[in-house]
Amino acid sequence: MKILILSQWYPPEPDTRIHLLAKTLVERGHQVTSITGFPNYPCGKLYPGYKLRWRQWETMDGVRVLRVPLYPEHSTSGFKRILNYLSFAISAALIGGMLCGSADVMWVYHPPLTVALPAWWISFWRHIPFIYEIQDLWPETLAATGMMSSPRMARWIARAAKLVHNKSAAITVISPGFKRNLINKGVASEKIHVIPNWADEELYRPVPRDEALAREFGFDGRFNIVYGGNLGAAQALHTVLDAAQRLRDLPDVQIVLIGDGVDARALQDSARQRGLTNLRIVGRQPSERMPFFFALADAVLVHLKRDPVFEITIPGKTTAYLACGRPILCAVAGDAAEMVQMAGAGVTCPPEDPEALALAVRDLYTMPREQREALGDAGRRTFLEKYTRAALVDQYETLFQNVFARKQARAKAFLGNAS
Repeated sequence: MKILILSQWYPPEPDTRIHLLAKTLVERGHQVTSITGFPNYPCGKLYPGYKLRWRQWETMDGVRVLRVPLYPEHSTSGFKRILNYLSFAISAALIGGMLCGSADVMWVYHPPLTVALPAWWISFWRHIPFIYEIQDLWPETLAATGMMSSPRMARWIARAAKLVHNKSAAITVISPGFKRNLINKGVASEKIHVIPNWADEELYRPVPRDEALAREFGFDGRFNIVYGGNLGAAQALHTVLDAAQRLRDLPDVQIVLIGDGVDARALQDSARQRGLTNLRIVGRQPSERMPFFFALADAVLVHLKRDPVFEITIPGKTTAYLACGRPILCAVAGDAAEMVQMAGAGVTCPPEDPEALALAVRDLYTMPREQREALGDAGRRTFLEKYTRAALVDQYETLFQNVFARKQARAKAFLGNAS
C-alpha cells in the first residue's frame, strides 16, 4: 500500500512513535510518506541544522518526509500556540496537498485538532480515506491544562471535533476510556479501535547500571525516584515538589525530573526558593540515554493533573517504563493506574496529592529491594506480552488494509452502477 502520514510532530522531536510506525510499515513493504513541520517541540525553537523554508524533503529509514513551514512556538501563550497550530495546518493543506502525491490511506495524528484541516482537504482533493489517531481529547484536555477557559470556544471545538469524527474512515484511540468518551459523543462503536501506545523495544529495554552516568548526574548512593518526560501543565509537577518537601527527613531519597517544557523554569525557581536539595531537574536528554537513566532509578514516576480527562489517559511514558523493567510509581487515576495494577508493575496513589505521593515514596523506600525488582520484572513481562511495536503495528496494518479494501469496494460499486 501507499500510506500517507500527517503529523505536526516528527523526529528529531521527542515522540519517536510516529516515525517508528512509518519505519516498520516500510520494512513490511509499504511506501510511506510523512507530512510534518520543521522540528521545534517542546522548546518552540528550531532544532540545530534546520532552517525554515517553503518545503524540505528528507528520507529517514526509507520514509519520505516532507517538512512544511510553521510558526515555531510552544509557550503558555494561547494566541501564539494557535498561530503555531494554524500555520502548520495551512502549510500542510496547501504545500503538503500539492506535493504528497497519491496514497491508498492516510493516518492523521491528533493533537492538535487543527491537523484536521489539512486532513480533510487532502482527503477530499486526493480521494484518500483517513484514519484519525486521537492521543488527546479536545476540548477536554485544553480546559484541563488551562489553555482554554471560554465555554463558547469549547463548544466550537467540540463541534469541529465531531465533524472530524464523522469525516474519518476510522478512529484509533489509546485507551478504553477514550472509546467510551467518543461513544457518548455519538461516534459509532465499530468505528473506534483501541490501539495503546507502545515503546520501541530496541530502545527501551533493561540495561546495566552505568556508574559513570550515576556519578555525572549525582545518582550515586541515593534512593532515586526518576521522572522522564514533558514538564508541562498536564503533568502538574508542582505536586512532586510538595512531596519532596515532605520527604526531607529521608536524606538519601532523591527525586529527579528529566525533561523540558513550559513549566521547567517555574519548577526550577520554586525548587531553589524552597531549598529542595532532595529534588533535581535535569534538562532534556537524548532518547538513547533514557534507558540508562531509568536503570539508575529505584522507581520511575508518572504523574498527571487531577481531572476527568486524565482518568482515561494513559501517558506514553508508562509503556516505556514497563519496557525498561523498572518499578512504577503511578500518580494518575483511572486507566493508567489500572494498567499498572493489572501488570503488578508498581504502586499507585491519587494525583495532585503530595501527602499520598510522599507516602508512596516511603513505601517503596522501605520495601525490600527484591520486592521492588519483582515489580519491575512483572512490568517487563506485561510489556512483552501486550505492548511491543510489532504486535501493535500489526493492528494498524490490518486496520489500514481494511480501510483500503472498503475504498476499493466502493469504487467497484460505483463503476458497476455507472455501467
